[in-house]
Amino acid sequence: MSETKLREHLERLREQVNDLGAGKPDSIERLNRLITDIESQLENRGDQTRHEDLIANVKGAIRHFEVEHPRATAILNDIMVALSNIGI
Repeated sequence: MSETKLREHLERLREQVNDLGAGKPDSIERLNRLITDIESQLENRGDQTRHEDLIANVKGAIRHFEVEHPRATAILNDIMVALSNIGI
């Protein structure tokens, strides 16, 4: 899976964030921060410490959202696979 596919998953996640509406500010903030972190990591791939932190954050988000936001969780799982496939 390529970086292009990862960016497609990020766009799908953005759409899910937009669908959450204003009633879930904490969820929106957490997902937006995660998207920003992933995009930042794509620009700075050499930082192994950030790789590990990012993966931990994605896994934490999956656990946090799996019951309440199953679509976002599915996209986050796709993102985990994509990150792994491009070496992050």
